[in-house]
Amino acid sequence: MTTTMATDARRFRTAMGRFATGVTVITTRTADGVHGMTANGFLSVSLEPPLILVSLGACAMARYLEAGDRYAVTVLSADQEAVSRHFGGRPCFDVRFESPGAFDFVPGGLARIGCRIVDRVPAGDHTLFLGEVEHLDYRDGAPLLFYTGSYRTLHAGLTEDVFFY
Repeated sequence: MTTTMATDARRFRTAMGRFATGVTVITTRTADGVHGMTANGFLSVSLEPPLILVSLGACAMARYLEAGDRYAVTVLSADQEAVSRHFGGRPCFDVRFESPGAFDFVPGGLARIGCRIVDRVPAGDHTLFLGEVEHLDYRDGAPLLFYTGSYRTLHAGLTEDVFFY
């Protein structure tokens, strides 16, 4: 299906939903405590220096990051759909964060990335929060994915030796 340059927001969102993404929880610490939200607008930007970004629309987390100087990203594992829903606006349990240094992470994630905000770039109705990585650790496991508006898991028994470099 094709469309003209005047693409409406719903059709654009539906088309973008055809791109499978990982699911993360973004956290930041304020004077009021730790705040978190589920986000899939996340990507790596640079290896040297190590940079990532999160893309946020008008939301409480964007306001916290506008005022703050750090954020943390927890990449969720396949068994953390309930965690994603919790931080996506359906709170259903208490979370005890793991807090190495200046960062707060959701326990059980596949990767934990802590960043110092180095730039904020307006982009349409979102802001891109560019962060330089100051903390990084990870573990093996299956990721939680989001595709066409639903949570998915990776059903492949692939190991790194099947990828060509």
